[in-house]
Amino acid sequence: MSASGSRAAIFAALGADIGIAIAKFVGWAITGSSSMLAEAMHSIADTANQFLLLIGQRRAAKRPDTLHPFGYGRNRYFYAFVVALVLFSLGSLAAIDEGIHKIRDPEELSSPFVAIVILLVAMGLETFSLTTAKRESRPLKGTSSWWRFIRNSRNPELPVVLLEDSGALIGLLFAFVGVGLTMLTGDPIWDGIGTLAIGALLGAIAIVLIVEMKSLLIGEGATAEEYAVIRANLVDGARIDRVIHLETEYLGPEDLLVAAKIAIVPGLGIAAIAEAIDAAEARVRAAVPTVNRIYLEPDLYRPAGADASTDGRAPEGESV
Repeated sequence: MSASGSRAAIFAALGADIGIAIAKFVGWAITGSSSMLAEAMHSIADTANQFLLLIGQRRAAKRPDTLHPFGYGRNRYFYAFVVALVLFSLGSLAAIDEGIHKIRDPEELSSPFVAIVILLVAMGLETFSLTTAKRESRPLKGTSSWWRFIRNSRNPELPVVLLEDSGALIGLLFAFVGVGLTMLTGDPIWDGIGTLAIGALLGAIAIVLIVEMKSLLIGEGATAEEYAVIRANLVDGARIDRVIHLETEYLGPEDLLVAAKIAIVPGLGIAAIAEAIDAAEARVRAAVPTVNRIYLEPDLYRPAGADASTDGRAPEGESV
């Protein structure tokens, strides 16, 4: 999937977050609810995050240059990592601090029905944003679960938006319960407990995002499914009879690097080897569209332990 699908999800989330943030701040000003303030800070963090994701996409589109010959695709991973840090600091820590304060010094709510109405409207807007993110993610998700998609996707924006929107809906539920119990019991401590729960939820989401985006920043290879497809398409059975080494790395969500040492059938001339390599590259790109760069090294297959050019690594499928 190109960046356009991710961009649609980001804009949907951005529009929803701006409207929700304004409504929540109005609700907090009227009611004094700490849960509403925590949710308002959550929406401010989410709004800032959407802008960061858009900046990441824009900077990732820069053409390669001498300093960065493989391009700037990892900008999308970097800005998604910054998003996780913003969500943790501005969203989670601020909400936890406010929740602790409200539990220690509870304050009565004024016009709590206003908070309830705003929370219900916010749930509707967040549901719209989450639905958009899920629709844009389905072509990439395939038959895997949503959790597996979040863990395995090389696209940083969609998992971020999915987790943000899911967390926002759960956070709104926490705020709704906190305000509702405060209204039913007359004890404002429930509002503080709801705020604390929102902060803990945002912290958990941020930690998941930090772990996933750090892994992408360091460099992740092809998925197991992609790896198998690439390996199968490198071999034609006539001129290339096996893959000796295969290494991959995502330089960006739509930029997969493939480097392989392939065993050429003995006796082929230079022209035939070149044609075999060109055909292998074409097959791989057709099978895995995210493959952008392919570097193939032709070699002759030698039994395990006999290849002095493997730099200490055993050929795939062999042992030393």
